[in-house]
Amino acid sequence: MQIYNIHDAKTNLSRLIEETVSGGEPFVIAKAGKPLVKVVRIEAGIEKPPRRIGFLKGQIKVPADFDTMGGDEIADQFEGKAQ
Repeated sequence: MQIYNIHDAKTNLSRLIEETVSGGEPFVIAKAGKPLVKVVRIEAGIEKPPRRIGFLKGQIKVPADFDTMGGDEIADQFEGKAQ
């Protein structure tokens, strides 16, 4: 791993980053010979996978009377006929 002092890193930062991005190894920026920062490439593919709409298709059955299920009971509750 290469070590660059702050002045050299500042002068050549664009080139150093481009080399790291294109498959080069990470590098270290040092001040007075002491390592301060390690510059590494961020790997692609860290983001969340996209949401899959319809991934349960064919695995769930909705009854044909789904829209009217319990309609009489609900109407009774609204009319005060609840038991």
